[in-house]
Amino acid sequence: MPSPELKAQELQRAFDVFNQVSLALTQSYQGLQSRVESLTAELAVANGELRRQYEEKQALSERLSLLLNALPAGVVVLDSAGRVSEANPAARQMFAQPVITESWPALMQARLLATEAPGEWQLDARRLAIVESPLDSAGGRILLIHDVTAAHGLKADLERHQRLAAMGEMAASLAHQLRTPLATALLYSANLSQPQLADDARRRFADKATAQLKRLERLIQEVLLFARGESIGRDSIRADELLADAAQTVQPLFIERGVNFRVACQTGEAVVTGSRKALAGALVNLLENALQACTSSGKVVLGATRVGQQLRIGVRDTGSGIEPEVQGRVFEPFFTTRGQGTGLGLAIALGVARAHGGTIEVSSVPGEGSEFVIVLPADTTKERNH
Repeated sequence: MPSPELKAQELQRAFDVFNQVSLALTQSYQGLQSRVESLTAELAVANGELRRQYEEKQALSERLSLLLNALPAGVVVLDSAGRVSEANPAARQMFAQPVITESWPALMQARLLATEAPGEWQLDARRLAIVESPLDSAGGRILLIHDVTAAHGLKADLERHQRLAAMGEMAASLAHQLRTPLATALLYSANLSQPQLADDARRRFADKATAQLKRLERLIQEVLLFARGESIGRDSIRADELLADAAQTVQPLFIERGVNFRVACQTGEAVVTGSRKALAGALVNLLENALQACTSSGKVVLGATRVGQQLRIGVRDTGSGIEPEVQGRVFEPFFTTRGQGTGLGLAIALGVARAHGGTIEVSSVPGEGSEFVIVLPADTTKERNH
């Protein structure tokens, strides 16, 4: 049996261990309490930061909402199914009907008409420019709709004023152009009154007088066409049919002059929207210029290709070409290098191309020939529906 002293020693050791464990527990508790206090402080800071960010986002959302409401342009948000999920007041006012939950493709088909300019549409009396951008990875889209009615009207007025200004600047040249065929026709007509004139000579003078009067009539028609500009229609024209129209008009002229002429169309079912008459007339002007540049052994090719969203219709000849210093002036009204030319054919062709949202490119090497290319936006919508 252990002695009282031994028991006391064991009890003392047990107390010492207990004290050590208690001290360790106390220190751990204090450390844990300190950590909790630290985490509580950090959490409070994080909550404050989150609250601040939330308030900032709320304020930003309110500012964006106010901005969208005040924005004169229409903003339409589409979901992945193509339905309108949001629309600002300007967009709702443009369509003058509820648009939320409406199918955007159906809305476009019912209310919007495509114009000759890519990205622009007609909505009743308004002309709209619509820009589309992706919104999220789920397939949502956002549409920005601008009312360009006033700008389109100003553009038309500016083009008209530019044409009138060009006519004013070239008035002296026009008077000379009119005087020459008129004086020639009067001279031939005066000879017809001579009683001793033989029948063959009388017919020859009559034919020459008629030719000069026709030249005068054509000049006046071209001046009027240039002055008022060609009205652009809404025909849906296949490129191959447009080329066929122009080729049929000029084919007899090429046969008469002995110039080789062929058509090379590689556009498939490409379609352009506009005035069939105006576009065919612009091509005829280019073809007549090419014919005048060629000798009897020359060649002229009327071709068309589809490059992306563009339709490129080119007239290439093997004629004398155009000098570099002249190339920059060929589209100027009344500028011509031919004695019988009016100087309006290329200016009118360029005006027609621009009215259809396109332009004309020219490339030429003196002595090797020239190429004029009308670049037009292809109407992919009507092509798909063709």
